[in-house]
Amino acid sequence: MKDTFSQRDCYHRLQVTCHQGSTAWSRPLFIVLSLLMLILTGTSLRGQDQVELFGYFESQLSGAEVKGNFYQINANKLRIDLKSGFSEKITFTANYDYILYYGKTTWNILDFLSPDIVSSVPQTMSQFYVLRFADRSFLDNAYLKLAFKYFDLIAGKQQVSLGTGYVWNPLDVFNIKDVLDPTYEQPGHNALRFDVPIGSDYTISALYSPEDTWRNSAKMLRFKGRISRFDYTLVGIETRWQFHDYTQFDAAKANFLEMPEKRQVLGGSLAGELLGLGVWAEYGHNRMERSKDFYELVLGTDYTFDFQSSLMVEYYRNTLGKTNEKEYTLNDWMRLFTAEQKTVSRDQVYVLVRHPATDLIETGISGICSISDKSFAIVPSLNYSLWENVDAIAYLNVNLGSRGTAYDRKSGNGGLLRLRVYF
Repeated sequence: MKDTFSQRDCYHRLQVTCHQGSTAWSRPLFIVLSLLMLILTGTSLRGQDQVELFGYFESQLSGAEVKGNFYQINANKLRIDLKSGFSEKITFTANYDYILYYGKTTWNILDFLSPDIVSSVPQTMSQFYVLRFADRSFLDNAYLKLAFKYFDLIAGKQQVSLGTGYVWNPLDVFNIKDVLDPTYEQPGHNALRFDVPIGSDYTISALYSPEDTWRNSAKMLRFKGRISRFDYTLVGIETRWQFHDYTQFDAAKANFLEMPEKRQVLGGSLAGELLGLGVWAEYGHNRMERSKDFYELVLGTDYTFDFQSSLMVEYYRNTLGKTNEKEYTLNDWMRLFTAEQKTVSRDQVYVLVRHPATDLIETGISGICSISDKSFAIVPSLNYSLWENVDAIAYLNVNLGSRGTAYDRKSGNGGLLRLRVYF
């Protein structure tokens, strides 16, 4: 499971399972929004094409081996993008997603964990570790950008991506990438952001993501600059980290016991070119209110050969992770599934080799190794541009680790086929 579905999806499904929330409102909302977009599009034709309407349809087939049986979960996704430039200083952008699931839409997380971990779960609680994939309909982004003389203001639900890492980002407290599909689009976040340029080489950015109180809201200050061939950033973030204790169920809230605490991150990133190599680094020190402080570090490099093949290597250390599989707990695994933490193992390496077989086909193979527990996975992939606006991607993930490790050979072997048409 951990190597087949994104942590973002797992988090959403677990909340649906615990709260049994209804999605009955999603279809009317989708219809209303679609009609609104059509109206706006019609208006744009009379208003000198001020509104752009585009997007894509995506059909995805994926599956995983569970206890000797191979099961499939499939999805159809429609994404509608709207962009309106009222003037050079005012821009409105919105993205709406509608996702339908079919196939095996109910999965038990315990089926993907080692017997040692499963044995710690009381039989009466096993029902709470079930993921149900229900249809989704949501506004992914909707924000207004205002360009003033000395600064830009972006208000609304927007993309917030921090750091230079390809697979892991120590500075990004808002998103966690899927290690099998790290370039897939990230969700939007409600925020107010100011960007203040200082000359041509420097920018100061301030971001505020409001919650119920000032204390629980995310605050960020970032300084971005350039020296020679290197871009660098210095970042300070304060936010609330919503941990859960997945060994205790809170019946009053119909969810696992909440363990929120304040988190402060100080760090920076660097990216540029050195001796013909692309290089990057990213570091974040996490000061926790109650938990033990920890840090994250990423070091990466890439190179493209004369025969067009490219090689990328990225090393990741997270001292929140454990040094071997015997230290992993149920909470470690559940927090990984629900995107409350990025890893269970402390040290990992990601290697990616890509080669354009033709102008339309790119082949690749990646390897993900947990240095801490000596497990690894191999992921061969294929990207094919069928036509100008139709793409296909396929990959397999094969875990080769021993029982209970991060890439346990009996946990999560599977694959994915995704077709996408743009309009």
